[in-house]
Amino acid sequence: MAYSDVSNILWRERQLLELLQFKLEVEQSLLATGRTRWLSHATREIEMLIDEVKQVELARAFEVSALCREMGVEETPTLKSLVDVLPSPWDGIFEEHRQAFLQATQEIVGLAETNRELLARGYTAAREALAVLGAERVETYGPGGLSVARSGQLTRLLDEVM
Repeated sequence: MAYSDVSNILWRERQLLELLQFKLEVEQSLLATGRTRWLSHATREIEMLIDEVKQVELARAFEVSALCREMGVEETPTLKSLVDVLPSPWDGIFEEHRQAFLQATQEIVGLAETNRELLARGYTAAREALAVLGAERVETYGPGGLSVARSGQLTRLLDEVM
């Protein structure tokens, strides 16, 4: 039965979105507390989850397409328009999924926006701290290990500390 196949995929996608919310909250906690040691790990986990959500979305598109063929619907509809043509109790089940997706999306967007703001503040604070130390520019290094921007004062400061 294609209804249950689509519903199972929707459940899986909801679980992934919930896990994504959790990971974004973890990232936010790390940023807010300044404990950036694990930030790269948290970001990597978020990226992996986003990739997994994309894979589940592809599977969902495939199953929805199969369901539409079974129902005689020619064009693949949105979840909202699919709810309108589904028989009971599936219309209610799919509507619950749709509402959960709307809520999860809203929360994820809010978390991502807050995390971007925290990252921007951290970047600004780091630049201001370097300016206080007398560094005009942040010195970075290219893939070959060579300095991209020269700032003699910053280099001397780091050499003295080491």
